[in-house]
Amino acid sequence: MCPTQARPAAPPPPERMTSSDDVATRKSELVRQHLLALIEDGLAPHDRLPTERQLADMLQVSRLTVRRALDELTVENLVYRIQGSGTFVRPTRIAKSMELTSFSEDMRSRGLVPGSSAIHVTEEPAGAQLAALLELSPGTPVTSVRRVRTADGAPMCLERIQIPTHVAPGLTSQDLTGSLYELLATRYGVVIDRADQSIRATVLDADDAGRLRVPTYSPAFEVRRIAIDNRGRPIERAVSLYRGDRYSYDLTVQVFPTGQSRGGA
Repeated sequence: MCPTQARPAAPPPPERMTSSDDVATRKSELVRQHLLALIEDGLAPHDRLPTERQLADMLQVSRLTVRRALDELTVENLVYRIQGSGTFVRPTRIAKSMELTSFSEDMRSRGLVPGSSAIHVTEEPAGAQLAALLELSPGTPVTSVRRVRTADGAPMCLERIQIPTHVAPGLTSQDLTGSLYELLATRYGVVIDRADQSIRATVLDADDAGRLRVPTYSPAFEVRRIAIDNRGRPIERAVSLYRGDRYSYDLTVQVFPTGQSRGGA
């Protein structure tokens, strides 16, 4: 018999070369994670982060690495920068879908407490323009509600709502700090079924900006809505101004197969 020959051991796999880009990316991610931890562990919206120099000294990395991590967080809308002042925590942006939901429902779904302040309620004739929108006679009384809607106490939008008084008699004496749609359903048996709504970008004048606690000419969404109840009646006209720094609108757009497009060019 031939003696068994031992096979030589397989050579170890070659070590993976680590490029300088890999090292920089890894360090930048460590800085990013450190900053995320700072934000999650107690920094409030608009609180200032440590300076680039402080972070570089603390984490033993270059200021370029810190800047790279801050750039990533800026792109992710988690922080914002003010030239000469520093980097600050950006408030969480509230995404609004195109489903018809009340402000209170939107806030509660995100774990925020909805509320209202600066509430003013009046009764007045509809007038020609509003009467046409709500299919009323111009002299029909309407109840007008103006209020600032809040989330966790912070002002988020300004609302002006007009409802025919006969649809919700005695509305002026009701608690209007919560959801008006819930109040209409539970007290008056009026259920909103759908709405015609338009959205446009605008800026806030000094008065509206002051009510929302933002600088004059800050961006905002103006939302105009005619709500229709389940009996087919237009029963509400609303004009709302939402803070542009705290709100966004999400749309789902469907692509139809070739030859089935609907009115597209």
